[in-house]
Amino acid sequence: MSRLESVFKQKKHKILIAYVTIGYPDIEATSKTVPLLADCGCDIVEMGIPFSDPMADGATIQRASYEALQNGVNIKHCLEIANKLSSKASIPLVFMTYFNPVYSYGLDKFCDDCVISGIDGLIVPDLTPDEGQTLETVASKNSLDLIYLLAPNSTEERIKLVARKSRGFIYLVSVVGVTGARNKVPADLGKFVTRVKQFTGKPVCVGFGISTPEQAGEVAKIADGVIIGSKLIQLMESDDKAMSKTQAFIGDVRKELDKVPI
Repeated sequence: MSRLESVFKQKKHKILIAYVTIGYPDIEATSKTVPLLADCGCDIVEMGIPFSDPMADGATIQRASYEALQNGVNIKHCLEIANKLSSKASIPLVFMTYFNPVYSYGLDKFCDDCVISGIDGLIVPDLTPDEGQTLETVASKNSLDLIYLLAPNSTEERIKLVARKSRGFIYLVSVVGVTGARNKVPADLGKFVTRVKQFTGKPVCVGFGISTPEQAGEVAKIADGVIIGSKLIQLMESDDKAMSKTQAFIGDVRKELDKVPI
């Protein structure tokens, strides 16, 4: 059983997953925020490797990725930061990246270095399950969970394919579109989750657009986990009280999730 799988097996509450872009607003902020998120009740942290063409991301994370690249952050820096953070935070860490930088770095070398750095899984939004066999093989050899995404417009065939191939959990995109904080949870999200759960017993986690504790609690009633990204990026860039605001927000989200029975 992988570390990601064990999180869902052993926890007695709904899983909270947070996303940060590595190097935004700067590397020091990343180094402080990840342990803070773990201490505040996050079960898993996604660490975004900045990329020049983040096609699945909305304006907030695109800007964060651009600024991190301007700060000189690259894959080697991300691996170094992950190595330091994995010894500080006891929770699993997952890289969220795009296929081009992984391919350029070298699939075998990237997965080898991920393991050395304490990374437990990979999310590659632009890698489809019908094209992912090579990375799946290398990741599996290194005991890394490769996590696939499903959108609300996914066909039954695609759902079955992702259900078979995804490891750790399945990432459900709440809307057809890009990441970004939104005002409400889609009305048909429950039907989407139910449709996916018909074909798998693997944990399903919902992301894209969750921006309030109340929304997180609403999603937790139908899913195994909640993923929050853009809202955290907005809090991290707000002002000199960003860390305290982030801490308070995650604390409030954790309280809402803990109200939801397993």
